[in-house]
Amino acid sequence: MKIYILKNQKLLLEDFISLCENNGQIKISTETKKRVKQSAENVKKLSKKNRYYGINTGFGALANKVIADDKLAELQKNLVRSHSCGVGKPLDKNIVRGMILLLINSLSKGYSGIQPKTLETLIQIFNKDITPIIPEKGSVGASGDLIPLAHLALILIGEGEAIYKNKLLKGKEILSKAGLSQIELKPKEGLALINGTHLLTSLAAFCLYRAQNLTKTADITLAMSLDALHGTNKPFYPSIHKLKPHPGQIMCAENIIKLTNESKIMASHKKCNRIQDAYSFRCSPQVHGASRDAISYIKKVVETEMNSVTDNPLIFSENKVLCSGNFHGQAIALTSDFLGIALAELADISEKRIAQLLNSKLDILPIFLTKHNGLNSGLMLSQYAAAAMVSENKVLAHPASVDSIPTSANQEDHVSMAPIAGKKALEILFNAENVIAIELLCASQALDFNLPLKPSKGVQKAYQTIREKVSVLKKDKILYKKISQIYKLVRDATIVEEVEKSIGKLK
Repeated sequence: MKIYILKNQKLLLEDFISLCENNGQIKISTETKKRVKQSAENVKKLSKKNRYYGINTGFGALANKVIADDKLAELQKNLVRSHSCGVGKPLDKNIVRGMILLLINSLSKGYSGIQPKTLETLIQIFNKDITPIIPEKGSVGASGDLIPLAHLALILIGEGEAIYKNKLLKGKEILSKAGLSQIELKPKEGLALINGTHLLTSLAAFCLYRAQNLTKTADITLAMSLDALHGTNKPFYPSIHKLKPHPGQIMCAENIIKLTNESKIMASHKKCNRIQDAYSFRCSPQVHGASRDAISYIKKVVETEMNSVTDNPLIFSENKVLCSGNFHGQAIALTSDFLGIALAELADISEKRIAQLLNSKLDILPIFLTKHNGLNSGLMLSQYAAAAMVSENKVLAHPASVDSIPTSANQEDHVSMAPIAGKKALEILFNAENVIAIELLCASQALDFNLPLKPSKGVQKAYQTIREKVSVLKKDKILYKKISQIYKLVRDATIVEEVEKSIGKLK
């Protein structure tokens, strides 16, 4: 297994996902160990005459309370315990692994004053695939993800619960079975462990990665529907999009031309009397493209946050300790909301194409894509399901980032709500993937009514990939299993991979 070395370099989204999903292994460089050790030494050398937030003072609105030297270790342990008050079902394993990885990456920069042993124990927790039980609700995204990260930190001090080798165990038992020893927290360590943006960034990163894949799947789906409905690819010609050169728009148009090239179906109706296709086809580069450009921007923001130091205070030297607000998640809150909106629009326009396929004015496509309609309802209700999810997305797309409820006796009087934005974006993503899966179901069925004419090579490959899992609907059958099977092909980017093997990389 390849070991990823965390050093003073940029952790990329693709590496992050691979490490989390494939139980990857990490270690830190010698240079990183030196930086972390020096930062811990700097904390030890701080003058006992001065007050340093969270090191020898209370937290939040209690920052003016000075803590005696013999209580500093207890202060850090109390912090972790008191902040472990999350509620709800446990976070998904990969989201938690993402949190751990991002926490390690932040601490390894050498500005957090953490002991080398503490960092190494975190690395071992990640490498040994220990998954702390972290309730999904409780974080407001400033000061970072305090509550979820506190549940993570509990394992380090031998408390809390986690999954290890498929068993739910208590903190002490896990450390013992994994050959690790519990950490006695030193000054600043408890705060360094919980005062960061690692949950909200993990949520955004996982949603973003699947969103990137979905943009390509959406283009493939559009091409299938366009071909099946006897549309034209003329609105996708490069000369048009050079006059409105948004990058995403150009990429979408290029994909559709590539995907519909040499279609026998399209060649058969070149001289038909239709003037223009509906907006959901003709304007798709402008819609898909806008979502693509949003996702491209969001990736820059997310990767910046992934590689940032986000706790407080920051230790620059034994004489320079600076309080700041890098724990505030506003950048990710805004982009998570934006991501949700971009994904909602991919689903919205997809549902419009579903409606066109099911209620086609073309003689070749029977209503609801079933020959014996009346006796059979065909795919009628699939559009209902898509409409329900699109409508739900409209509610979920309301931004969380415009809300702020002051916490800690108004000391923390503006918070980001980024974790809420991230969870909403993931739910919108799930809906969007399913709506596009329904369009693929309908487009595949519509292509069968075009036989013996065949679509382009790329569309044919997508059709074949679907037909390997889902047969043509000749009479009414239970549909939810068919939708679920296609959803998996969408979520795992299988359709994209198969099409790209056939016609080359899409934009």
